Amino acid sequence: MTYQVKPGETLRSIAKDFRIAPELLAQANGLSVTAALPPGKTITIPGLPEPSSLPYRVAVSRSKRKLGLYRNGVLIKQYPIAVGRILYATPTGNFVIVNRQPNPGGPYGKMWLSLSKTGYGIHGTNNPSSIGQAVSKGCVRMFNKDVLELSAIIQNGTAVSITP
Repeated sequence: MTYQVKPGETLRSIAKDFRIAPELLAQANGLSVTAALPPGKTITIPGLPEPSSLPYRVAVSRSKRKLGLYRNGVLIKQYPIAVGRILYATPTGNFVIVNRQPNPGGPYGKMWLSLSKTGYGIHGTNNPSSIGQAVSKGCVRMFNKDVLELSAIIQNGTAVSITP
């Protein structure tokens, strides 16, 4: 997939967000690991499809506490979610699913879907009563059955937009 560099980002920070080795990212773009990246530069993220080439996308509304699944631009399913509490707000912006981990353990429930922002993801929960509330440390929580259903439908590279 292609990615447009944002102000302040480095090759290492982008590699960390997309969970790939900085050396692999540098090689895919004919750069050195220490190369300066001007904002607006387009780089290639190896191993992920272009999100626009995929039929699905995900839209998260923090205020409505809903996650919408879209196929070819049409809403096909909505799921209730939990979002970050006041000091740990769920980040807004445009991300992609970069990897997944079944049964990650602890509070993450039955599935973890990593977002292209280090430390954030869409995941299940071991506390289903939290769904519908602002209680997480910034991640998007779903019922386990819902995150398993979602993860079976979407693939890595799927676009995820999060709005206030």
